[in-house]
Amino acid sequence: MTDTFTSEKARAADWFHDLRNQIVAAFEGLESSHDTGPLSDRPAGVFDVSQTRRSSDDGSDAGGGLMSVMRGGRVFEKVGVNISTVYGTLGERAQAAMAARKGLPGMADDPRFWASGISLVAHMQNPHCPAVHMNTRMFWTPHAWWFGGGSDLNPCIEYDEDTAHFHATQKAYLDPHGQDIYPRLKAWADEYFYIPHRKRARGVGGIFMDDHCTGDWNSDFALTQDIGRAFLPAFVPLTEKRRIQDWTAADKEAQLIHRGLYAEYNLVYDRGTKFGLETGHDANAVLMSLPPLAKWV
Repeated sequence: MTDTFTSEKARAADWFHDLRNQIVAAFEGLESSHDTGPLSDRPAGVFDVSQTRRSSDDGSDAGGGLMSVMRGGRVFEKVGVNISTVYGTLGERAQAAMAARKGLPGMADDPRFWASGISLVAHMQNPHCPAVHMNTRMFWTPHAWWFGGGSDLNPCIEYDEDTAHFHATQKAYLDPHGQDIYPRLKAWADEYFYIPHRKRARGVGGIFMDDHCTGDWNSDFALTQDIGRAFLPAFVPLTEKRRIQDWTAADKEAQLIHRGLYAEYNLVYDRGTKFGLETGHDANAVLMSLPPLAKWV
């Protein structure tokens, strides 16, 4: 495989940037429109935006991105929306951390790579509002390319109707790509977001894929885009509905304990965390997924 995929890389990186802009605007809109209910008397939260930089071992430029984090808002206790486009060569440990295409033929001789994507994690003020995660990404080497990502809901107080809405919205966006896609990606998410040492899922699931390459780049990119497009209509209505509910000290306690599951999963099992740290990306950007407060009992 010798095609450098220059135009495809640019299209993917531009799309992730556009999706980032849509989500940041929608989340700041949730903050400004929260004018009744718990914490509505607080100043509306806004994102603090900073650039991230990555350097190769020899000090040369290896890409970077934007880290956008909001803390202490009316609705969001902490939310990060990051985008990055990074490139360089993969060392042995980075190759080992790359779950997709481990042992890819030719990688040892030509370990160049390029990767771009968006990653989002939101931890909410109101325990009735579910935490949420979303990411989509494209990965390229001279030997192969693929897409990955998905989104999953992580409520500490579960509402069946919220779970149903989240899944139904994702299904509606994925069904045009084939009736088998949503069930397969849902099952993949159920497996991927399982915490073995706790013998339970970290949330109520969603969709997930990795190493997705049918050989038709346009088709695979279109699926990845619809995974991203599904996120806001799947998540925002749940937040609009739950942010006005009162909560108790017991509700907050349950939220902090549930966040412990999220922290454990991301530090022990999450492939993106491992890969980001092994490839030298900004540690604060990689670990922005961690909750601001959590509790273990």
